Amino acid sequence: MRLSPLKLFELASIALTALVFSAHTADLWAAVPETGATKAAVPVASTADSRTSRAYQAAVREGPLAVQAFLADFPKGADLHFHLGAGVYAETLIRVAAEDKVCIDPAKLEFARNEQGKTVNEPCMPPLVPASELNGSTLTPAQQGLYDRVINAFSMRNFVPTPGYSGHDQFFSTFDRFGGLDKIHTGQWIDEITRRADSENNQYLELMETPSFGHAARIAHEVGFHPDLAQTRQALLDRGLRDEIAADRADVKAAIESRNQIQHCGTPQAVSACRVQVRFIYQVLRAFSPEQVFAQTLLGFETVQQAIEQGSDDWVGINFVQPEDYMVAMRDYTLHMKMVEYLHSLYPKVHITLHAGELAPGMVPPEGMKFHIRQAVELGHAERIGHGVDAMYEDDAQGLLKELARKHVMVEINLSSNEGILGITGEHHPFQYYRAAHVPVALSTDDQGVSRINLTHEYVRAANDYHLSYADLKQLARTGMEHNFLPGESLWAAPDVFTAPAVACRGQILGGSKPSAGCKSFLDANEKAAAQWELERRFREFEAKFQ
Repeated sequence: MRLSPLKLFELASIALTALVFSAHTADLWAAVPETGATKAAVPVASTADSRTSRAYQAAVREGPLAVQAFLADFPKGADLHFHLGAGVYAETLIRVAAEDKVCIDPAKLEFARNEQGKTVNEPCMPPLVPASELNGSTLTPAQQGLYDRVINAFSMRNFVPTPGYSGHDQFFSTFDRFGGLDKIHTGQWIDEITRRADSENNQYLELMETPSFGHAARIAHEVGFHPDLAQTRQALLDRGLRDEIAADRADVKAAIESRNQIQHCGTPQAVSACRVQVRFIYQVLRAFSPEQVFAQTLLGFETVQQAIEQGSDDWVGINFVQPEDYMVAMRDYTLHMKMVEYLHSLYPKVHITLHAGELAPGMVPPEGMKFHIRQAVELGHAERIGHGVDAMYEDDAQGLLKELARKHVMVEINLSSNEGILGITGEHHPFQYYRAAHVPVALSTDDQGVSRINLTHEYVRAANDYHLSYADLKQLARTGMEHNFLPGESLWAAPDVFTAPAVACRGQILGGSKPSAGCKSFLDANEKAAAQWELERRFREFEAKFQ
């Protein structure tokens, strides 16, 4: 049965009302003692929450800039969809290129490269220009002009679509322009990113990164691809695919250590950005041959599995990246999902989040928008979906939304990225449809440096564009922390229901400084619950300002 747009809107309004009520009760259960008479008690109103909600509504009445000021220090929990390489701002990339004496091609507006794809270093033969010339104590008008053009080329700043060159084209072209810098700087990137996160009260990041996989690619081309995935996997393992795991994990551990040294983490001089937890998602490049994609995916599963088994703080999950509308990505989409399905059966502890539905009408044939999200969930076992913009174009869209809600598959919402790449905004974005159907959603930034945004920007945008309440904003932040890939149990008794904590912490002041012995033991044993407790502490601290 197909419902009319009016009926859909009516049902969505009813569902949203229920969602808002549910979110408002989250703080109200926290201090209710668990007794036989109160297990199903009606929650008591939270004065701090009510005061803060009124302050937020006052900001909404004042206008968008007042909302920006209000949300600047709002506890945002997590950013779960964040590409590390594209999260660094262009100004930083130019500065580091100058330190490394890299040359810039002023015609192509990119870091110059030789035939092997390596960056070209000084001396820079004309017409190449040393990056150091754009990082001096003063710049000539010509140098300032080139500096500005390079920043524009490395990002979406000042971009205006023209016939034949879209936001999609500009966005994805930036990666080739600024890529190639030495990965020794990864720790510096993490330092910049975590300092920005800390400044906007964001406590947790899952950073997508593509480790080296040259050895895996070489043996993949030797082995070739066979439809029998077990046979192909064994051939890859027999040729030493696992040999690359140690190097990939060592690179990340070195980056983490570099960040810790820069920020003096673990010392009396530690900066506040040390509070920001970081984990990594293994990126698989899906626009290559089946044998290479499978080999890299297998390497990713093996790498993450090893990290999980060792209780390490580096890799926690896997994702597929590169534009979903690319020819190979579209042609092999179902095959890729079958690869993930097979490997999930062998490595069930490896978390999976997948880019799916990052498509808009006209980008691909209509039939290409009918199944990607559903296959990511049903074949790919995705626990989270990145973007999910074409959900309402899939076959049985309402059934899909119900399935996502029933399975508690979270959608990573990237509003600015979706506008820049796909041209999708406002009522054409499925954000409100997800919320109305009780699909868990959280805001994320995707590529902060390329989009020239931060997570606060996304919260402000969502609040203004979709007329969100304060309870809605808290729901978004809590949902992000509920669906992170940190180990251990959740603080909350039921998935995506933020009205009652787990039994061990029932009756406690959530986020309080003195949890009971039983609650503390639970938090010590469950890293996810501990991070969620910290979010509640930050909510208490934030709301205390509105006396």
